[in-house]
Amino acid sequence: MADGSFNPFQMAQQQFDAIAEKLQLDEATREFLRNPDREYHFNIPVRMDDGSYQVFRGYRCQHNDARGPAKGGIRFHPQETADTVRALSMWMTWKTAVVDIPLGGGKGGVICDPRNLSLREQEGVCRGWIRQIAKNIGPLQDVPAPDVMTNGQHMLWMLDEYEKIVGYKAPGVITGKPLGSGGSLGRREATGYGVIYTLREALKELNIDITKTTASVQGFGNVAQFAIELYQNYGGKVIAVSSWDNKEKKAITYRRTSGIKLDELLSVTNRFGEVDQQKAIELGYEILPGEAWIEQDVDILIPAALENQINANTVNKISRTVKVLAEGANGPTTPEADVVLKERGIFVIPDFLANAGGVTCSYFEQVQCNMNFFWPKEEVLEKLDQKMTSAYKAVSELARTRNVYMRDAAYLISISRVAEACKLRGWV
Repeated sequence: MADGSFNPFQMAQQQFDAIAEKLQLDEATREFLRNPDREYHFNIPVRMDDGSYQVFRGYRCQHNDARGPAKGGIRFHPQETADTVRALSMWMTWKTAVVDIPLGGGKGGVICDPRNLSLREQEGVCRGWIRQIAKNIGPLQDVPAPDVMTNGQHMLWMLDEYEKIVGYKAPGVITGKPLGSGGSLGRREATGYGVIYTLREALKELNIDITKTTASVQGFGNVAQFAIELYQNYGGKVIAVSSWDNKEKKAITYRRTSGIKLDELLSVTNRFGEVDQQKAIELGYEILPGEAWIEQDVDILIPAALENQINANTVNKISRTVKVLAEGANGPTTPEADVVLKERGIFVIPDFLANAGGVTCSYFEQVQCNMNFFWPKEEVLEKLDQKMTSAYKAVSELARTRNVYMRDAAYLISISRVAEACKLRGWV
């Protein structure tokens, strides 16, 4: 989440302004796209298990829907802010455009810590969030999904509450649902696998054999776990992962230079991606400070946690051995850090391209729900691979043709697509 000195929305606007200048967008289009179309702030009163009431602050931001219904997750986080939600909704607009799916960008959040709430209290937050926003979301309007510290169970409670309010079945209103309740096979793997599909293509271009590479990963939640799984299936070796330790209220890096064993580490990890430190030591892992993941002598860095992790203070800690940065998280790299990465020639697969697998599979889930016909897992992952590979190649080709940074190329493609849709509709 954002700290006092870092404003993710200002960063998102700064990134947009630089590309708007390159595209020579007119003033009205710039003003229209650098701010959300709509945003909602509301209170969610919840009766707690002890009988008292607690009021949680909720948000939903719809940045742009020129290309289709707004799309984006809902975060439960104690440090959630309105500006984080605004930034993430904007990044979702570019993300859906870069992989060329007919959706716009949205994001939601609640300031809460589900780790400190019972299941019944979490259900109260979910249903309360829907009650406040039901008129402003829908299968053809705005489609939420899980994000940080939310899951399929949360989505199903939200779907149930929405259907109670509208009075009919609407499985396409929300994605990331459990299997058997309108969820898609392959959804859990989608974001992490998508990161590695793009990494695989980048390494091919760079003439680097993936089986001879090593990686360090920040985060050990859903995205990181499946990214590690596919990367290791391709023959790569992960030597370090960082994970939040809720007892110590700080991140810890777990390193084993011979390579981590995913199943083994997962066996001592809870559902929030927190590794049991003592059990990890018993398994032979070194315990290092949380920021040590970025300092490892590896070929590939995969930030797969929160934004603002590679910034002016941390970018110079990156080892000279690092060749590729694959951004599994949203907004992990600040513009100041980008300047250093460019100078050092580190190949960056930008966040809204690298981690677009999740929203792409969410789109597949929407399609399947609307058809009421579901595909086998192999078909979902095959379609995902095709979409991610095609998007990566388009960005990479533009980067080479125009001799621009990969992040700039991805922005040039996505922002021009959204701007064109707005103009064709006569909005600007």
